[in-house]
Parts: sequence; structure tokens; C-alpha cells
Amino acid sequence: MLLLTCPCCGVSAEETEFAPGGEAHLRRFGPGSSDREFESYMFQRKNPRGVHFERWRHAYGCGKWFLAARCTTTLEVFATYPAQTPEPSAELIAKIREKRPDWEGTQ
Repeated sequence: MLLLTCPCCGVSAEETEFAPGGEAHLRRFGPGSSDREFESYMFQRKNPRGVHFERWRHAYGCGKWFLAARCTTTLEVFATYPAQTPEPSAELIAKIREKRPDWEGTQ
């Protein structure tokens, strides 16, 4: 069972209280972008085995969006943090690398 903690209201609950929102930290492409950039933004998503950064919404709670760093194979949640965070913090990356020394990259 995936357990998440909403960083906005502090409630910890099972994933059924939350709604997944897909990959986090995407670079948005819109008007003025090339067709290739827009297609990539709209349809190409990573689906890694291992550490992944995701968007979640506390659907049956405060209703706010937040981000989570978790392992897709073990369901270990490394951290949850506000949705306005543009990229994972250095502390979070260090925490992940401490537990997963073979992990490559920030996404």
C-alpha cells in the first residue's frame, strides 16, 4: 500500500485518498513552440522502474496539489513537497542517492 503525506495539510493517508497527476517537473511547451516540442510535452512521459517524481492531489482532503518522490518498484516514498517547487531539492537528491547509490539523474 502506498502511503502519502500531504505537505499542505499534513494528513498521512493511503493512496486512495489522493489522485495521481502524472510526471512532475515537466518543461511546459505551448504557443510559439515547435510541433516536435509540443508533441513531446503532450504525449511523451517517462515511466521508469525505480525513483520517479510525480504530481498528486489530495482529492478527499484539502484538495491541493503536491509533488512526491517515490520508488515505483518498492512504493517507498522519499518525500512529498509543495507543487510550486521547480525542481527537487539538493537534500532530497542526497537522500535518494543515499538509499539508491546506483540511481542516475534527477528524473
